[in-house]
Amino acid sequence: MADSKRTGAELFVETLQQYGVKHIFGNPGTTELPIVHATEDTDIEYILGLHEDIATGMAGGYASTRRYHAHNTADQVGERDVLPLGVANLHLSAGLAHGLGNIYAASVAGAPVLITAGIHSTDFRHEEPILHGDLVEMTDQFTKWSDEVRSVEALPTMLRRAVRTALTPPTGPVFLALPLDQMLAETTAEPERLGTIPDGGRGDPGQIARAADFLSEGEDVAMVLGDGVARSGRDGVEAAVSLAETVGARVHGEILSCEVNFPTDHDQWVSYIAPDETLARTLMSADVLVQVGCSTNTTLTRHDTELIPPETTCIDISDDAWQIGKNQPADAAVIGDPGRVMSELTDILANDLPESLRESRLESVAARREFVAAKMEGMGEGSATDDPRASKAQLVDAMEDVAGDAYIVDEGVTSKYAMLTRWTLQPDQYISNKGGGLGYGLPASIGAAIAEQMRDDPRDVVGFIGDGSYLYYPQSIYSAVRHDVDLTVVIPDNRNYRILKDNTLDIMGGDEDDYEFVGMDFEPPVDLVTNAESHGATGHLVETPDEIGSTFAEALDNDGTDVLDVLVHD
Repeated sequence: MADSKRTGAELFVETLQQYGVKHIFGNPGTTELPIVHATEDTDIEYILGLHEDIATGMAGGYASTRRYHAHNTADQVGERDVLPLGVANLHLSAGLAHGLGNIYAASVAGAPVLITAGIHSTDFRHEEPILHGDLVEMTDQFTKWSDEVRSVEALPTMLRRAVRTALTPPTGPVFLALPLDQMLAETTAEPERLGTIPDGGRGDPGQIARAADFLSEGEDVAMVLGDGVARSGRDGVEAAVSLAETVGARVHGEILSCEVNFPTDHDQWVSYIAPDETLARTLMSADVLVQVGCSTNTTLTRHDTELIPPETTCIDISDDAWQIGKNQPADAAVIGDPGRVMSELTDILANDLPESLRESRLESVAARREFVAAKMEGMGEGSATDDPRASKAQLVDAMEDVAGDAYIVDEGVTSKYAMLTRWTLQPDQYISNKGGGLGYGLPASIGAAIAEQMRDDPRDVVGFIGDGSYLYYPQSIYSAVRHDVDLTVVIPDNRNYRILKDNTLDIMGGDEDDYEFVGMDFEPPVDLVTNAESHGATGHLVETPDEIGSTFAEALDNDGTDVLDVLVHD
């Protein structure tokens, strides 16, 4: 700047620019006006969301997607040319409260997001003005770090600290409250360079050696890969493949897997683990069980028996110390970058494991694949035979036929396992809502599409969003249209909260005829096509299976935002 002085808001924006941030997702209020104004003559684009949770969801989807293709430059300080960082700008206590649902979702997804909110001036809060509240306390449980910038002079250090904390494994959201008076105050402070972001490290050599010893024993070795593997980068997925091939292990995805941690067309890939107590226990029964990067590997409601038999030898690997031995004791516990740790295990075992043992294990893998395939055959096909609507399986199959390499953001909920079991998914191709709360997927798909457009060769981005999820924040579509986002949203629409009906039967027993299912049906149904068109998108109603492929292909060919309301039966 020509003048060495700048306001706190200008310093905030200038620092983000220096760190390579290209977008701020926000729903501004009065206390955020200095920051909005400071972006006017910069390269940062302010992406408007019509609700704070939409802004937060867009930032989360952007960060999770950007993480796949942002990279380190080769300069001496290790800065990144475009950080895999989402930034969301919210408004005071009510606005921040609106965004909490997707702050939680970003936390469980490990999305590196900087959440900020304006707050009243420091010398005014004692009067308890409108929308006052303790913002730091509100966000603390869902963030890696939460604090307030009490002085403009502290802003450079606190902002650098926040960004580094979000990006350092295990990645996740952080929060900074920005007082209005400090954003308007002038300072001669300069942005601080970010410095190198570390990975999770190599792990304890002693524990790695212990894990290698265990992997040299037993006939049945199973690997359960969590989303921490994909988050460690494509090298992490490749390391998982190498380790599985070296030891002859069968491979599963953890319960509620939301990223692709292993290529699903690999011969040693068996299945994702469904949140069914009996099936989960069957799949995790092994002589040696290796859990890598896991965090959600348990059932949705309480289980009556232990998911992992007590006689199983457990190896836990994660860059998050909290996840090591969290629900079951770990016989070998390695805290480190999943990819680096698995690579080291592969190097140790490559020459030490008898080929005869490896071959014996691979024969067991083939048998287990056949068993699981029989169990999961027909998933998503439903029981209706004369219903003119598509099954979830027909929808997924038609989509894959048209765009098998598309980038998928999934909040299909009851359609999710049809996609996971039928679509041949590759690394860096799929993210889903790991938190379980509805309303993340649609805005996340918009953020993902914005991130994908930054690539030299962007893929088609498809939001696979259930009707119940879509109706949380249908006004998200306005943001996609306003900012010329190329996105196709597919809604598997059964016009009810099917997940709640399924859970009712699981928890309370009985048959569907025994319940009225209060508050679970959309009667009369919402006209999703007209709703999408009211926000400027192109809407399509798909009523039969035969229409899916051609309509989906047409939507993908269109520039801009298309929404397909696809009627499906349960």
